[in-house]
Amino acid sequence: MSQTDMGRAGAMAEAMISIETRLRDCGLRPTRQRIALADLLFAKGDRHLTVEELHEEAIEADVPVSLATVYNTLHQFTEAGLIRVLAVEGARTYFDTNTSDHHHFFVEGRNEVLDIPVNNIAIGNLPEAPDGMEIAHVDVVIRLREKKG
Repeated sequence: MSQTDMGRAGAMAEAMISIETRLRDCGLRPTRQRIALADLLFAKGDRHLTVEELHEEAIEADVPVSLATVYNTLHQFTEAGLIRVLAVEGARTYFDTNTSDHHHFFVEGRNEVLDIPVNNIAIGNLPEAPDGMEIAHVDVVIRLREKKG
């Protein structure tokens, strides 16, 4: 094994340990499938994807998981606070690896979700929450489409 291959192997092992630790810290058992899906999910930085898109990536990466397993795992990751759900369209739910407070553009026709820089939107004059309730989060989704002509 070359030095480069050894370096890559070491980095991959370190990333797996980091993912395992992250899962344990959230109260999730680091199963092979969870680790593999988390690796696919977080390896590319902040992103937005659907259950079907992650399932397709898993199949391409030779990770043997069913669509139901991907669905259940993403919902477990959401409940654990590792990702957040972004409901953009009624039938399509995106999962966001960036859990910080931020808002989104949705590009119609391309089904693409983009982050809006944090300081570009000011939210004010929110209504009072009903008795016994508090506002947990405000999601802004601005829909875009290609200009005509």
